[in-house]
Amino acid sequence: MKKEERQKAILEYLSKEHRVSSIELSEYLSVSEDTIRRDLKELSDQGLLKAVRGGAVAPSPIPLHYRKREKHDIENKKIIAQKAISYLKDGQVVFIDGGTTSLALVASFPYDLKLTVITNSFPIASLVEDLPNIDLIFAGGKMCKTSFATSSIETIDFFRNFRADVFILGICSIHHERGITGILYDDSVLKKNMIKNSNFVIALSSIEKVETAESYFVCPIKDIDVLVTNVSPEDEILKPYKNTGLTIL
Repeated sequence: MKKEERQKAILEYLSKEHRVSSIELSEYLSVSEDTIRRDLKELSDQGLLKAVRGGAVAPSPIPLHYRKREKHDIENKKIIAQKAISYLKDGQVVFIDGGTTSLALVASFPYDLKLTVITNSFPIASLVEDLPNIDLIFAGGKMCKTSFATSSIETIDFFRNFRADVFILGICSIHHERGITGILYDDSVLKKNMIKNSNFVIALSSIEKVETAESYFVCPIKDIDVLVTNVSPEDEILKPYKNTGLTIL
């Protein structure tokens, strides 16, 4: 089997299993583990998977740029928003980051909901502006043009001045072993600090992001309190997360 054919087979296998070991692939393709390790490194360098110790996991399938993400999977974002809204109560201080699923949640806010929203997202700030009973505090700093949100050191320092009742965490990738990870370094560091300064963390994730991983670590699964997805909590792919004691909606 030629290298191109072998690497195509690796990607097809990974798309079905979400995680594979070098030993599995070696047996499956009848080649040495050294050959598999070289293939995984090449594919990882191309961004087609994430090489990890002993194997690989799938990367997030979500587009990087905000303009593409806002048009992606709209109906499932609405499902997630309707599930998550029950956790928000009058009087809370709420951190909301720059995810497009978080934006769908804000779009579903009841007109009379009374919150203090602290966000680094320009689109979310724009939506909140039209809600008369929500106080908005915007985190300044350098804007990332990919996400339409601030995520510089000034932004991180800003969030250290607050303690949120709830953090609405938009997820790029989540894996039951590797935890929550992100594509952008500054954004991942910011999320980590927002988690640290929150009493309760609600992670929003479409099912296509589950069992994927990216380069920058945000937090382990134990640091979030609720995982909200667009499928039933009994879905087989969510079983490892339920086994940790995580609440899943």
